[in-house]
Amino acid sequence: MDKSYYRKRLVDLRASIAREREAKKRDNANYARLVKQASSTSSRAAYRKSKIDRSASHDREIERLKRLVSQTQDAMRRC
Repeated sequence: MDKSYYRKRLVDLRASIAREREAKKRDNANYARLVKQASSTSSRAAYRKSKIDRSASHDREIERLKRLVSQTQDAMRRC
């Protein structure tokens, strides 16, 4: 592979990280709205748990993409 492939891949991965961060913000705002509008204590607690789980999922995906960026940079250096 040549360096142009790795450069393009880095741009794509960084864009994916940005999209994932925006998705995390959007999900957190949606869950916050749901928690605020919840009618019962149990549904409020369920929404809070869902918010935490979803946020952790976004964090894991962001970390995975960061690892891919690092691996791609290493591969580009070896070229």
